[in-house]
Amino acid sequence: MTVKKARALDVSSAHAIVTGGSSGIGLATARLLAERGAKVSLIARGRDRLAAAAKELSAVARAADVADQAALTLAITELEHEQGQPCDILITSAGLARPGYFLELSDEVFREMIEVDYFGTLNALRAVTPGMVERGRGSVVAVSSAAGLIGIFGYSAYGPAKFAVRGLMESIRAELTPRGVHVGVVFPPDVDTPQLAEENRWKPEETRAVGGTIKPLTAEKVAAAIVAGIDRRRFVICPDTGTRALARFGSVLMPLLNREFDRRVRSIAGAAKGTQ
Repeated sequence: MTVKKARALDVSSAHAIVTGGSSGIGLATARLLAERGAKVSLIARGRDRLAAAAKELSAVARAADVADQAALTLAITELEHEQGQPCDILITSAGLARPGYFLELSDEVFREMIEVDYFGTLNALRAVTPGMVERGRGSVVAVSSAAGLIGIFGYSAYGPAKFAVRGLMESIRAELTPRGVHVGVVFPPDVDTPQLAEENRWKPEETRAVGGTIKPLTAEKVAAAIVAGIDRRRFVICPDTGTRALARFGSVLMPLLNREFDRRVRSIAGAAKGTQ
């Protein structure tokens, strides 16, 4: 392996590809990168929302399912050709969250979380990182979750997929950083996005209790943390103090957190019993 000295990435002249770029964290990050002068390319499944986002940002776009490796690789190749520039920055923000009780979730939900959240990240990385290594520069940032730092009631399908994203990024950081490529992983808590609204439709009461009354972050705050992480070549990117503490001290805090989580779950069970 040839070790290359890291070269500073000039966002203003970069080509940034954002999966899940039509809404939420992806769109907010794409917007910031566009404001910095980057050429922005968007990938998402929903064509109407994708077209609206591309028009807003004067970006180019391709509709593709990130879980379909061939379709995603083709979309990235076409975007690089249309922009006249290879991918310098990759943000993998496409993802799904489907909470529910472990004993009630279907096998298809578990499979879909892995296909979209993990393989959707992996497929994009496999498409762009060889070129970045060859050029000796670039930045890849994957969106994991606070649920990728600690197991949470109701996230038996979603959490493991986000843990897998975390493990993937930790592994490739060790390989790609010496070759000039910045690797980052983001651990947002709940974020006020269309995905959260959909997720809340399925969320068990125990999951709501574990989350407490913490107000969701804005997508813009998470996006600002991502862009700052690219500028500073950070690996762990936490947009709030809570996930920052969890990322740093999670193994120490876990017994205390689990006791508190268990107490909150028992309170829901007790309340339900009292209404019978």
